[in-house]
Amino acid sequence: MIEIIKVQSSDLTTLINISKQTFYDAFLHLNDPADIEAYASSAFKSDKLLAELTNPFSAFYFAMLDGLAVGYIKLNYSSAQTEFQHENAIEVERIYVLADQQGKKIGNQLLDFAIDIANKANLQYIWLGVWDKNVNAIRFYERNGFKIFDSHPFTLGTDLQTDLLMKRELLLY
Repeated sequence: MIEIIKVQSSDLTTLINISKQTFYDAFLHLNDPADIEAYASSAFKSDKLLAELTNPFSAFYFAMLDGLAVGYIKLNYSSAQTEFQHENAIEVERIYVLADQQGKKIGNQLLDFAIDIANKANLQYIWLGVWDKNVNAIRFYERNGFKIFDSHPFTLGTDLQTDLLMKRELLLY
C-alpha cells in the first residue's frame, strides 16, 4: 500500500529527480532524444518547479512506498490550470509512476486520490491532457471514467504533437 503525501519546498530535489526520471521512462523510447532533453531541461528546472510548487493554486503529491517516492501527481486549481481555469474544476497536469513500479496500481491510487479531493471540494469535473500516441494512458483514463472532449497542440522540443483533453464529470456536483 502506498502513502500519498504533499510535496513540500524542501522536497524540491526529489521532485526534480522523479519528474525527469518518469518523463524519460515514459517518452524517451517514443520521441527524438533531443526533443525530450529540450523539454525536460526547461520543464524540470529548479526555479520553474519551485514556482509551481509554491503556487497556492497547485499541489504536488508523492506516492511513497517503503519511504521512497515512486510516483507523483500535480493538481491545478483555478488560475493555475493550463486551460479553462474553471473555478469548479481541477486539472491533473502530471501523473507519473517510476517504470519499475508500474503494474502495482499506484497510478490508480494517485488518480483516485485526485478524484476524492475534487469530490470533497464539490467540483464539477476533473480534466487532463494526454498525448494522442500514448494509447495505454488513454485506455487507463477511459477505464477511470474520463472521456475525450477536445484536443490541443503540445510542443515537445521542436516536435508539434497533439494532446487529447479528457474529463470526468464528478458525482457530487
